[in-house]
Amino acid sequence: MDQKTYHSRSQRQTQELGEDFAAMLSVGDVVALEGDLGAGKTEFVRGVCRFYNVEDIITSPTFAIINQYDGTTSGGSAVKIYHVDLYRIDTPAELRSVGFEEMVNAPDAVKFIEWPEKAGPGLPERRWTVTIETDQSDEDARLIHINSPLAVEQLS
Repeated sequence: MDQKTYHSRSQRQTQELGEDFAAMLSVGDVVALEGDLGAGKTEFVRGVCRFYNVEDIITSPTFAIINQYDGTTSGGSAVKIYHVDLYRIDTPAELRSVGFEEMVNAPDAVKFIEWPEKAGPGLPERRWTVTIETDQSDEDARLIHINSPLAVEQLS
């Protein structure tokens, strides 16, 4: 799989796509989440967290920078889900101060990073990329593009 595009007509469908996507992930994976403010990135992560049986309320990490959730894999193993929002990060020092390097390299977690361009070289080359954009024909609908790590490596 290199790139697939999905059409979501509601928040619920975006969550369902996130849940389906989570089934393709492995613990340790990094997912770059791209999209404008309000595009549906947190809704997508809500679906992922449902797949991993997270019981917490899933919120946007805009002010917290990093939200951590505890879940379980389909096999019953513990897994952490990090949901990171780098929108308010402006310098490499700020990135270091929030523990980004340790978090992104955590082998026991799946990591979702909003505004990944702010991570600069701290973002691993091997990663998934999910881009969510408003469908120009319907402002409530979204186009969700998913690039596998293989597609990202081919671009490098």
